[in-house]
Amino acid sequence: MSPRLKNLLLVCTSVALCLAAAEAIVRTLDGYTLGALRLNTPTGPASVAAELVDRIPRAAGVERAWFYGDPPPLPNRRPVPEEWSRLYRSLQDKDPGLQDFRAADMFKAWNAVFARDPCTSPHLRGAPGRLFVADPDDGKPIPPYRFMPNATLPSGLVTNQIGWRGAPIETPRGQKTVRIVFVGASTTVDAHFQPFSWPEFVGHWLNQWAAAKQLPVRFEVLNAGREGISSSDIAAVVRTEVLPLRPDLVVYYEGANQFRLTPVVEDVPAKPAGGPPPSAGASLAWLATAARYSALAGRVEAAVGAAVGAATSNGDGREPPKPNYRLAWPAGLDEQDPDLAYPRLPVSLNEIQRDLDRIRGDLAGIGSGFALTSFFWLVKDGLVLDPIRHKYILQQLNTANYPYRYRDMERLAAFQNRVFARYASTHGLPFIDIARFSPFEADLFVDAIHTNPAGSRVRGWVVFNQLIPVIEKHLADGSWPRPPGPPSPLPAFTPREITFSCK
Repeated sequence: MSPRLKNLLLVCTSVALCLAAAEAIVRTLDGYTLGALRLNTPTGPASVAAELVDRIPRAAGVERAWFYGDPPPLPNRRPVPEEWSRLYRSLQDKDPGLQDFRAADMFKAWNAVFARDPCTSPHLRGAPGRLFVADPDDGKPIPPYRFMPNATLPSGLVTNQIGWRGAPIETPRGQKTVRIVFVGASTTVDAHFQPFSWPEFVGHWLNQWAAAKQLPVRFEVLNAGREGISSSDIAAVVRTEVLPLRPDLVVYYEGANQFRLTPVVEDVPAKPAGGPPPSAGASLAWLATAARYSALAGRVEAAVGAAVGAATSNGDGREPPKPNYRLAWPAGLDEQDPDLAYPRLPVSLNEIQRDLDRIRGDLAGIGSGFALTSFFWLVKDGLVLDPIRHKYILQQLNTANYPYRYRDMERLAAFQNRVFARYASTHGLPFIDIARFSPFEADLFVDAIHTNPAGSRVRGWVVFNQLIPVIEKHLADGSWPRPPGPPSPLPAFTPREITFSCK
């Protein structure tokens, strides 16, 4: 080999090693998994400072050290079928801007009544000519889907016998088992690739607490959440899937999928040609593709996006300029002391209350408890974010929710939580105030509502500590654990695959 060629190889090797080292450093800084070929959503910091944990009130008898412990590994995690992995990767590599159908949607059992002819659905017509479907027992189109049962999905999600996230359901239910079910949407089920959702942390810590207190009970905490659903869908989940399990308590967490400011906003200017101003992350198509595999490319993409949008938005993490509009607060509605019967409550709260009434009534019919929570939005007037590390938060607040101002979103989010608190008080329900006791830390979030693994651990800790007084009351009066009652089959289902072709 010639000296010139040797020198060239040495230079190339040195450059490659430097790039690899830089890639590892940037992945660590930006919160990505180091060994992954294709980047997923950034996970954020791996640990949470003790100072932050100490800002969250602890219930009597709770040890701070518990916060850092993980639930046991899921016994039902198994290898992903290779065919599923190949299909998932092929769908991931499609341009997400071309269609709404996502790779994870392929591994849902869609409600056959909801799906009907997939070619007529703007969402399902993007499927690759095949879908899993399931026939609903009640013949109704909601909820729109269930996760595949007894499966480990390519997205990382592990499901039990009825398609819920997490470990197998205890069957038959033990005499000393307290069963708690969390219901909600994506902020309840959490990102599929995360090893544990926040309700799973709650269950783990409740069992630690019971052991420390030498209580003769076991806690089974189940997660019936799934992304993209509304309060009506959640009510259907409770009616068709939760009731057969006769839980002691159902906890509702959701407040984003119907959070629409349109009814109280007037004089909104027409959207500019091409949509809202570009945010950090807007870039060339080839660079966006490269950013799926390289954190370095992601940094370049964010920098290009900031430069592209510099004329119309801020590249320094501040809220970009928004067009003028008027927030028209409904006449006669007290913002600080809301009337639940007011006929035009903002952000879909009349509809949500009707669904909460259905859930409450269904659960009362079988003697189960119901608890409501506040909902956490990472938004406030004057919020400044890191334009690269927090780019998804910036995108959600300024692109998905364009042209609404931070201060108006903050105002409506606070009002929504006042309504939830009033609803709980009016109907004698436990109220778990997640928004009040959660640290306002952007590094715990992927976007403005979804937490990374560290944030999910924090959210679980907030809920766990507020649940303890509720549980202690029921254990003291003997109302929990409830007798299992006569054996009843789990609400299992059998998916089937269909094929179709849209012209």
